[in-house]
Amino acid sequence: MASAPSLDTPAQRGAPLLEARALAFYRQDEAVFGPLDFSLTASELMLIEGDNGSGKTTLMRILTGLLRPEEGELFWRGERLTWDRCSGEVVFLGHQLGLKAELSARENLAFTIGLHGHRNQSGIEQALTQVGLSGLEDEPVRKLSAGQKKRVALARLLLVPAILWLLDEPYANLDRAGIELVDVLLEAHIAHGGSALVTSHGAVQFHGGEPQRIHLHD
Repeated sequence: MASAPSLDTPAQRGAPLLEARALAFYRQDEAVFGPLDFSLTASELMLIEGDNGSGKTTLMRILTGLLRPEEGELFWRGERLTWDRCSGEVVFLGHQLGLKAELSARENLAFTIGLHGHRNQSGIEQALTQVGLSGLEDEPVRKLSAGQKKRVALARLLLVPAILWLLDEPYANLDRAGIELVDVLLEAHIAHGGSALVTSHGAVQFHGGEPQRIHLHD
């Protein structure tokens, strides 16, 4: 089962990893969302729920530094968030999976490890087996189905040593078994001291305690 790096001390576990203060975003002078206040600590899951157009992906793009908020501030471990400051500690999985179509699943994951580091207890072949891609390790990604491509991207989560997962609609393009896989990965990550922020239409079936929830309105 997947595991995640644990924080060093109880004091660290209780301090927020990610914190948003009065975060807001506008489009053509109309509020997309906000102001939002929330914080996320280790061993905690937060669900960002809402219909299409409610701003879930926009919020995720702000958290990943792809957009700037109109108002408010973001903090990482108590200091203003920059991607240099949280490098290696945060991994993002969005609608664009960032896979090289001509490379195999194995080669794509080796590339990811080269960029973001490697969680020692899991090898590439083991990670691909865990996500249900045994036997497809050397198949070019362009030949995989949409669901199989999503599983390659999910295998990254087992390999990189990030404590915070930012997952934008991770259940998209997955069958029932794939949806259950995402839930298992999340539960293992949270149980081992990791944290996750997930946008969802409500597919999450989390059994590791009640997650925080923020509902965005269209």
